[in-house]
Amino acid sequence: MRYIHDFFGEFGGKYVAETLRTPLDELEAAFQAAMTDEAFRAELDLLFRDFAGRPTPLYFAENATRELGGAQIYIKLEGLANTGAHKINNVLGQTLLAKRMGKTRIIAETGAGQHGLATAAVCAKMGLRCRVYMGQVDILRQRPNVFWMEQFGAEVIPVKTGSQTLKDAINEALRDWASSFETTHYLIGSALGPAPYPDMAREFQSIVGREVRNQALARGLNVKALIACVGGGSNAIGFFAPFLEEATPRLIGVEAGGRGRSPGDHAARMGGQGKIGIVHGYKSLFLLDEDGQVQPTHSISAGLDYPGIGPQLADLGMKGRIDFTTASDEEALDAVRFFARLEGLIFALEPAHAGAVARKIAREYGKDEALIIHMSGRGDKDLFILAPRLDRKNWLDFLSNEVLAHRHSGGGER
Repeated sequence: MRYIHDFFGEFGGKYVAETLRTPLDELEAAFQAAMTDEAFRAELDLLFRDFAGRPTPLYFAENATRELGGAQIYIKLEGLANTGAHKINNVLGQTLLAKRMGKTRIIAETGAGQHGLATAAVCAKMGLRCRVYMGQVDILRQRPNVFWMEQFGAEVIPVKTGSQTLKDAINEALRDWASSFETTHYLIGSALGPAPYPDMAREFQSIVGREVRNQALARGLNVKALIACVGGGSNAIGFFAPFLEEATPRLIGVEAGGRGRSPGDHAARMGGQGKIGIVHGYKSLFLLDEDGQVQPTHSISAGLDYPGIGPQLADLGMKGRIDFTTASDEEALDAVRFFARLEGLIFALEPAHAGAVARKIAREYGKDEALIIHMSGRGDKDLFILAPRLDRKNWLDFLSNEVLAHRHSGGGER
């Protein structure tokens, strides 16, 4: 079986400088060989079980179901995986592959910080040097993840060029890799970039979809729709992977509607807003201006704040297999509140976009039908975003007291 696709329809490819052709060709051959090696798969399965904590639960949200009416609401609790999100799956696969190739150093980019956190954790376990590139804007809004990356021994490099977000972090990581590939593997965190990266992300993340299929079958669920947020797309493509060649269930991808439809106010590429372009080594749909330059984007969630979409997801959207929609910043915040109060679950802001859409469409389905939301991560990382929006006065009082306490103590222990 061949696991690598240069293109998905008209999207994908390997549009890189000549210096990167060699490491990409090397990576492609190593990935193909590993995926057909039973020993590699067995070692990865062991890491999934013992380090990532798989399988993660498929949880029946009984209170949310009763409140919304209509379909039964189920939630794939990927936030219970080690490091708090689905990112650990792709990181374990790629890091194990890098060790097989003899690499001693890992570099990565990160937006929301979950990919960087997972990369740092796995590198600590496997004894590899780790550098994570992260936009300065994202460092400021995702400080808890930066703290833990550094505790795991990773070097976190602030990127202060461009919009200082995920796309700029990818640019810096590519520059690093071009000069260090003999000893270094660039661990791209989403289902994007030049081939074979979209295939690797899909294959290593497909463990989520395979578990969902088995868990739903074991319970006899009549699953009508799977709902996932989409930034670059690794959580969605892994969740959807086992169902892509089938007519059902309905697959729904939710992009960041942000604060409005004007350029710079959202990160929605599908539905006619994205234009075909080549960015970061692959061809897909991007938010581009009239001159073909990448537009600014906005999302309250750092993980969805990216101007492009993975090539396979773009192709599936154009073909109609995946229905794309959006959720706004406010709808995502409302979903965080809703699932916290009714189910005791703290959704990260990224999958809260999927939760928002599930709330909208639940009544379109019958009580014997099921919707499954991919809760791709926990919201612990979003405390510094959520608290000022959901409980501003108490949060500001807490911060003021902390500052005063540290001043009085001279910065030491209290």
